[in-house]
Amino acid sequence: MVNWDHLRALLAVLDEGSLSGAARSLGLTQPTVGRHIEALEAQLGAPLFTRSASGLAPTETALTLRPHAETMAAAAEALARTASGEAESLSGVIRLTAAEVVGVEVLPPILTGFREAHPEIAIELAISNRQEDLLRREADIAVRMVRPTQGALLAKRVGAVPLKLYAHRRYIAAHGTPRSLTEAGVAAIGFDRDTQTMTALADRQISLSREMFALRTDNDLAQLAALRAGFGVGACQAPIARRDADLIPVLEDAFRYELEVWVAMHEDLKSSRRMRAMFDWLVEGLSAYVRS
Repeated sequence: MVNWDHLRALLAVLDEGSLSGAARSLGLTQPTVGRHIEALEAQLGAPLFTRSASGLAPTETALTLRPHAETMAAAAEALARTASGEAESLSGVIRLTAAEVVGVEVLPPILTGFREAHPEIAIELAISNRQEDLLRREADIAVRMVRPTQGALLAKRVGAVPLKLYAHRRYIAAHGTPRSLTEAGVAAIGFDRDTQTMTALADRQISLSREMFALRTDNDLAQLAALRAGFGVGACQAPIARRDADLIPVLEDAFRYELEVWVAMHEDLKSSRRMRAMFDWLVEGLSAYVRS
């Protein structure tokens, strides 16, 4: 059996690129981390790192081990969260994941209310457009903008949020109201290399290509910031845009898209009182957001 401490050391060195950085992240001494790596190499019979000018370079063996070690790390964190509170206790830790815009623009007031109602529960919020794997327990509960496809999940569809095109009042004052995204001089804001978005748009018979955009980024928060700065025309969730009187809807007949809103968690967690409390709170709060 491989020692978990040794695998933790491997992941830390892979992330930090040095024994000293790994030691700081783990709260250990550098010699201790070095011994863990040496012990793992001895057990595997293969070197894991070679020294380079920039630090420690991982070998092919280390890179092959990484996804397996990350799976164990996710399981260990889930175990710790599960053990952090009794099934019937409204205390402990909940790890929540959400997409960028939802995590920054939508969830903060919802989570504030939850915290006030349940002050003994700590919340870990992972903000990423990457779909965290609930079956591997990378997160306990997920807010997703697409229908969950994995089995063994408890999922609730909250509703659908209109995604519309907007431009800031300053942009319209300077350049006029656009008549088309392809109109000469229109500064459109959109994706860069996000194949998931391209596929989703194609499925809805919406023809957009990255070459149409004057600003291309796969970071949704950067797109939203550019829209608010008056850079050009971009997409925004309608309830978010309605908060800002300076964001004016444009090209309403040319672009129609809805984002489904789902809350999901592993079905094994439904017996946990704190998980169920968060799940129900999110469903209620996001339902109000969708209706706003």
